[in-house]
Amino acid sequence: MESAARQAGNAANKPSRLAAAWKHMKRDRQLLILFIPCLAFYLIFRYGPLYGLLIAFKDYSVFQGIWDSPWVGLKHFEKFFGGNDFALLFRNTLLLGFLTLICSFPFPILLALMLNEVRMKWFKKSVQTFSYLPAFLSVVIICSMIIDFLSPTHGIINQLISAFGFEPIYFLGEKAWFRPVYVISEIWANMGYESIIYLAAIASIDPTLYEAARVDGANRYHMMRHITVPGIMATIVVMFILKTGSMIRVGYEKVLLLYSPMTYEVADVFSTFVYRKGLLESNYSYAAAVGLFEALVALVMLLAANFVSRRLGGRGLW
Repeated sequence: MESAARQAGNAANKPSRLAAAWKHMKRDRQLLILFIPCLAFYLIFRYGPLYGLLIAFKDYSVFQGIWDSPWVGLKHFEKFFGGNDFALLFRNTLLLGFLTLICSFPFPILLALMLNEVRMKWFKKSVQTFSYLPAFLSVVIICSMIIDFLSPTHGIINQLISAFGFEPIYFLGEKAWFRPVYVISEIWANMGYESIIYLAAIASIDPTLYEAARVDGANRYHMMRHITVPGIMATIVVMFILKTGSMIRVGYEKVLLLYSPMTYEVADVFSTFVYRKGLLESNYSYAAAVGLFEALVALVMLLAANFVSRRLGGRGLW
């Protein structure tokens, strides 16, 4: 009898839930209309191409198409895992992503905290404008600037080195210098733009907390340590989880523009390997298998980072 009564209650609540959902949709219709382009973007450019992942399990032929190409199962994955490229690519990708995450993640937070303490508006706006500029430049322009700055003949960095009596350094041609150059350029290019997120989080902190701390005799350092940093900790955790998930997916654009055959040993990553195999050598199935493996590793790292964050700090993306 209880189960029958519960089913009757659920049946009675179902129309009311649908009516409530329709009421909310009707109330927020303007926001939903604004959301349509975002939804369309993800459906077309994110979920639509997932059909093409089938070629990772086929010997894809342009003339036969995706569906009519013969199935080969895990042939391309076995070839990749059993080859000499896997260990090199995995090491380079993981190391470059890890160094970028660890070295570049704190800088936007520190910049936001320092800008929040600045009281001269003209100086604060000037620093913000200067730090935001690289975010509005394309990767090609950024890499062109890096190449010019580090040129062994006329680059400003090597001119300074020569002025102190040292030999010029071919930064982009020496394996030992590629990772430091990449990480430092990432810090320079993204620090200002990413600090906007933390500045917005700081702006949402209740001002009365600062007033109460000031009355109790706290100085600016104490307020930053005990109010500002805990107030943006949730944002820091979310950003760290997102960046951990994308750590393995090192963007191929900058690496592709900065590396050379002399630095392949330390610079070649999954994304550049996929580019060479897929677009330059037309080995689409093999490249799709490598790209799918990269995406799965990124997903595992994202889930692991979220799990660890929830276990240690009680915060996560979900």
